[in-house]
Amino acid sequence: MASLDELLHAAVQGVGGVKRPGQVEMAHAVADAITKDEHLLVQAGTGTGKSLAYLIPAVMHAQKTGKPAVIATATLALQAQIVDRDMPRLAEAITPILGRRPTYGLVKGRRNYLCAHKLEGGFPDEEEGLFGVGEVDKAASRLGQEVVRLREWADTTESGDRDELVPGVSERAWRQVSVSAHECMGSKCPAFADCFVERSREAAKECDVIVTNHSFMAIDSFEGRQMLPEHDVLVVDEGHELVDRVTSTITDELTGPMVTAAAKRAGRMADSAETVDDAADFLAGVLDELPEGKLGGIPDSLAMALARVRDTSRQVMTELKPEKGVEADGARKVAQAAIEEVFENSSRILEERDLDVVWLNRDPRRGSVLRVAPMSVAMLLRDKVFGDRTVVMTSATLELGGTFDAVAGTMGLRGEGAPEWRGLDVGSPFDYPQQAIAYVAQHLPAPGRDGISDATLDEIEALIRASGGRALGLFSSMRAARDATEAMRERFDGEIGFLCQGEDQITTLVRQFAKDPKTCLFGTLTLWQGVDVPGSSCQLVIIDRIPFPRPDDPLSSARAQAIARMGGNGFMAVSATHAALRLAQGAGRLIRRADDRGVVAFLDSRMITARYAGFLQKSLPPFWPTTDRDRVLAALKRLDETAAPPLTVHEPALRGATGAVIGTTMGRTGEDAAEHPRPAEPAADPRPVAQDPPPADTSRTAVTQGHAWTPESDEELRDGVELGLDLAELAESLELPEDVIAARLKGLGLETGAAAMQFE
Repeated sequence: MASLDELLHAAVQGVGGVKRPGQVEMAHAVADAITKDEHLLVQAGTGTGKSLAYLIPAVMHAQKTGKPAVIATATLALQAQIVDRDMPRLAEAITPILGRRPTYGLVKGRRNYLCAHKLEGGFPDEEEGLFGVGEVDKAASRLGQEVVRLREWADTTESGDRDELVPGVSERAWRQVSVSAHECMGSKCPAFADCFVERSREAAKECDVIVTNHSFMAIDSFEGRQMLPEHDVLVVDEGHELVDRVTSTITDELTGPMVTAAAKRAGRMADSAETVDDAADFLAGVLDELPEGKLGGIPDSLAMALARVRDTSRQVMTELKPEKGVEADGARKVAQAAIEEVFENSSRILEERDLDVVWLNRDPRRGSVLRVAPMSVAMLLRDKVFGDRTVVMTSATLELGGTFDAVAGTMGLRGEGAPEWRGLDVGSPFDYPQQAIAYVAQHLPAPGRDGISDATLDEIEALIRASGGRALGLFSSMRAARDATEAMRERFDGEIGFLCQGEDQITTLVRQFAKDPKTCLFGTLTLWQGVDVPGSSCQLVIIDRIPFPRPDDPLSSARAQAIARMGGNGFMAVSATHAALRLAQGAGRLIRRADDRGVVAFLDSRMITARYAGFLQKSLPPFWPTTDRDRVLAALKRLDETAAPPLTVHEPALRGATGAVIGTTMGRTGEDAAEHPRPAEPAADPRPVAQDPPPADTSRTAVTQGHAWTPESDEELRDGVELGLDLAELAESLELPEDVIAARLKGLGLETGAAAMQFE
């Protein structure tokens, strides 16, 4: 069998890379961990080439044992990079050495795929009167047009994967052609042979490498559904995200409208459905009377309301069971799934499990939402993820405060009974002190609760003027990002462009930012990680304040209190660790290539004055530190004057049944390979090509009273809703009248109900 070094060398040559010591060290560490069945936490800085460092040992393991290796990532972008770029070129390069072509596939949750049975009418419509008339005629016709487009696409797509559809459709429309895992009829489905999901998973069984996401991997591990083929090696990339993704996966919620909707679905098939409807009204009234925030216990009124929901839904569940020997049809499966979710969530909250945290929040779209989540998933991860396979956890940010202990503790890898593991930092190929400056604006006042200060706005303006634009602004709140955007637009008056998160879908905003060096992008949340803009378009990253979790965040406060009760430092273990991770991710947006240069500007003096400053500083890349404002402004001006032209980005690729780009072989040979030729040789510059935003979709303008509307506008609305913006704020963001926004929200189904979790 070929050696690891031989295969890695060929793969690096195949992707047009160069040998990197950190990559070689990581590849050997991953191979050793697999051989010794030892867990590995490996920090690999940006530019290390860590995907090849774990893909080569993964392929070698699959060839040796016949079992696949599973790669779980947090973001769609990294999944696409592995399946669209890394694996095709790696496979091409090492096939002559291995004697066969490595195979690979992409596996996602059921909600991400078209349902063949639903397309054939096997399930009830999610919307009544989809093509009806009357007061909802306009919204219904827009929805109808989207569904017609989906049905036409279904005749041409090989994968049925929603991500292949560009531009996309509303969540409401997608629900018309997809089902959740609980609604699926499984092998009893009449369209089972044509199922996109089953074809994808069946193809994955023959793959050496299977790519999926954290949430899908977690469900497969926790619930025993066996959605992934049997495997004994798991690589978790973007490992710093795992705890939050897993927590989100097993967070449940309950609302009055959710219970009402479940009762409505069961109405035609269960005589007791009306009692569930009554229980929904009772629950909604109780929730509206409770204060927002974490519940120290279940009040009597809430316990009574939850018990009614639980007991009435249990009775309906019994009535919904089909007669012996009769299979449930699509409508019954949908009703069963909705009622079971209501029953399970109400039962869980009433159990008041030791580690569960229950809280209430007011959603501007959905009203009162009762949520329950585990305070810690450490033991769950220890038992279900690390228990029966070798796990390699990797990220550019696993070592916080100079140690792996903080991250390892959140994953159950510390304390009595913890499995053996090794931590390794392979460094970065970048010369951070020479490439970047870490500037702390020590002269600014400490951030307050009254929003972004005038002095801070003055500092942002000075930095951006010196840099000629080229700035990514990372803010700790959406309010601060919007205020800074508006202030800079007034001060620069068109001289430099300013984009703000929520004004378009993230991918479009990042493309615009990357394309035009005289454009700045401001935002929060998703911009702190995952934004990859190498080259001259991003030479300044501005961080307005240390991103501690909100004091009223229910999970963070519960975790900190629990640690304090055990004699630990809750602030350092929870808040400071959260901030360090976010800061490391945010600062990491600056240097993406060996020739990148720039400044990370921290506008929070606590970065050098607070008692915890040293912990935060040790979590950052080793940039050259300074508080000298004049030196920083001069450096930014020089960078602007000597900047090269910006680089570019690409559009999503069309995929086949296994999730690979159409035109790649996925390792097939012979006649099958002839039908699916190998990918073309990569161009001299494999970076994606920039595209302008799509033109306005005039078919949508009837719903928006003649105002131009694009798919990106819909994404902006979804982002705004997720951020908790109210109607007035959404209207202000899109610069449209409130009635127009309200009509579009209704057309997208955003006025009630939660978006379906795509990992189901």
